[in-house]
Amino acid sequence: MILEILNHPYRYEAEKLVRVFFPNETLQIVCEQAAHDGEAVVTTALQNGEVFVRFADKNGAEEASAEAGSDGELSMMTLLFSVLRARTGYTPKWGLLTGVRPSKLFWKLKNDRGAGEAARYFTDTLFVSPEKTALASAVCAQEETALRLSRPDSCSLYVSIPFCPTRCSYCSFVSQAISAPSARRLMPRYVELLAEELQKTGALSRALGLRLETVYFGGGTPTTLSAEALATLLAAVRESFDLSHLREYTVEAGRPDTVTAEKLEALKKGGVTRVSINPQTFNDDVLRAIGRRHTAAETEEAYRAARAAGFDAINMDLIAGLPGETQASFCRSVDKAVSLGPENVTVHTLSLKRASNLTAAGAQFDREGARCADGMLRYAASALQDAGYAPYYMYRQSKTLGNLENTGYTKPGHACLYNIYMMEECHTVLGAGAGAVTKLKAPHGADIARIFNYKYPYEYIEGFQELLSRKRAIPAFYEAHPAEEGR
Repeated sequence: MILEILNHPYRYEAEKLVRVFFPNETLQIVCEQAAHDGEAVVTTALQNGEVFVRFADKNGAEEASAEAGSDGELSMMTLLFSVLRARTGYTPKWGLLTGVRPSKLFWKLKNDRGAGEAARYFTDTLFVSPEKTALASAVCAQEETALRLSRPDSCSLYVSIPFCPTRCSYCSFVSQAISAPSARRLMPRYVELLAEELQKTGALSRALGLRLETVYFGGGTPTTLSAEALATLLAAVRESFDLSHLREYTVEAGRPDTVTAEKLEALKKGGVTRVSINPQTFNDDVLRAIGRRHTAAETEEAYRAARAAGFDAINMDLIAGLPGETQASFCRSVDKAVSLGPENVTVHTLSLKRASNLTAAGAQFDREGARCADGMLRYAASALQDAGYAPYYMYRQSKTLGNLENTGYTKPGHACLYNIYMMEECHTVLGAGAGAVTKLKAPHGADIARIFNYKYPYEYIEGFQELLSRKRAIPAFYEAHPAEEGR
């Protein structure tokens, strides 16, 4: 498929919207009009104050034009949406929205115009379905308490552990499967250098007077590390940062086959207050199909072990749309999670990322799969809310079944603060480890700057000194954006 971008700067937005309607197509983007034999062509043009869109393929053509108006981007995307919807007969539930953070946009509109106007803008201008508009509104309502806690000098810490027991078929992260000897050999040196990076980052945080509010160990699977390695890193955090203002400390123990009593004890002694025990599904056949070497029974055992270790804040992840999962089996997984009673349940939608084994094996989207995933999300929302959970954070990924979303649900008083702060970009998140990104947020204003760590563990190890030098940008950013207004 060809996407023609003619005389306008909205290439990124047009590309994202076309991919919503044609997720399996290879998209070639050109900036000139030409004949294309036999290929479907989407033409987007801006000329003489008008926007023009045409979709043509072997079955015919559909085109429309309109006045560009004061917001050229919105005019172009509205017209593109209407042409593609008319031609395909498909109406995406998130309408024009293709970004990661629809709740952030709703929050801004709500603050500027009020909740009612925000909802009307979503449904009437952005063509978001009433169901998804209500979800964005509900998430914003849950976020308010957490966002009021964040101050201009607040920050969070993300620690990346890019190792897993095996690689799940849907995964596109840079995590390394420790079944490979090369990955296992990297782990001791990686832990050593990560502890050093935490020490250097903590020193910067203290010098700047930042208040560390939340810590989140993600991956990968942090509990792939030994109990001793986990204790080393938890000690590095404790010794390097001022934890007197800490509200929450999460470590993902996402793979039940990595959870042991010794590791849970190390986490508890290290100050961790929240863990994730992630089944993804309670269907053993699906677990085998996606490459997870544990059973549903082992997930329950890991969950009960975490409870026995004293954890009173546990998250469980489920994924809608996994290969081999049916509507009925997914509903049973939701019901099982509800019966166990974790404080948080996060319901993801399958995303077919380019680097995943599923995509490499030729997996593609289809409308039936999207409809099935939508039904799964609807059931999860209903069952969880009936059980007393509320949606508290939400985000979207590219190349997701049905262009749908990922939503975290919480019992009252147990919302994961880190997830909210990270999604709403309300304060700085310091990153440590391979693939981590430090996202610096101006204390008074919307300016954001990013510092990227090397992605892969071997790159992280080889480029460690360069990585540390990049972090000199942290104090420079705060010098330019002081925490105290008026300086």
